[in-house]
Amino acid sequence: MTSAPTLGQCPADQGREVAFAGRSNAGKSSAINTLSRQKALARTSRTPGRTQLINFFSLAGDEACRLVDLPGYGYAKVPEAVKREWQRHLADYLQRRGSLQGVVLLMDVRHPLSEFDEMMLGWADEQDMPVHILLTKADKLKPGAAKSALAKVRSQLREWEDLVSIQLFSSLKRQGLDTLEARLDAWLLDAVET
Repeated sequence: MTSAPTLGQCPADQGREVAFAGRSNAGKSSAINTLSRQKALARTSRTPGRTQLINFFSLAGDEACRLVDLPGYGYAKVPEAVKREWQRHLADYLQRRGSLQGVVLLMDVRHPLSEFDEMMLGWADEQDMPVHILLTKADKLKPGAAKSALAKVRSQLREWEDLVSIQLFSSLKRQGLDTLEARLDAWLLDAVET
């Protein structure tokens, strides 16, 4: 639909949307591409931090249902002042966007619960916003190690279990796609149909 540098330039705050958030190398764009079954809908790069705007994608041409690719946090090679500006606009979007129904928080299964991830979970708790965590790149671990990582993160997030759901995910292997689609349907479509 559009890319916006600030909340004021985002599409009208109506309908329903789900935001994808995470560190610059967590695989947000790859997850959106896998979900949409398109190879280049969301821009991917070998260089982390390429997503620098708030990117809006309509679902099936319906601008009232949107996926939102948020700027990544962490590895982008940009001046510190630019990173602070991204953070300010990201916080503005997360705190003031009325059509936001939930956040998909992506974490590399090998490096979960960074300081940024914990900051996002704290914000979600304050806003009473549901979060669905994708432990991405699950294909990089053996199945037993991936399940162990999932159990460890689930245990660490027990205090937020009323707001947080969690799963393993691999864009490359399409692992966990059905579970993610069911979560998005619940947030974006179920309330519309009823």
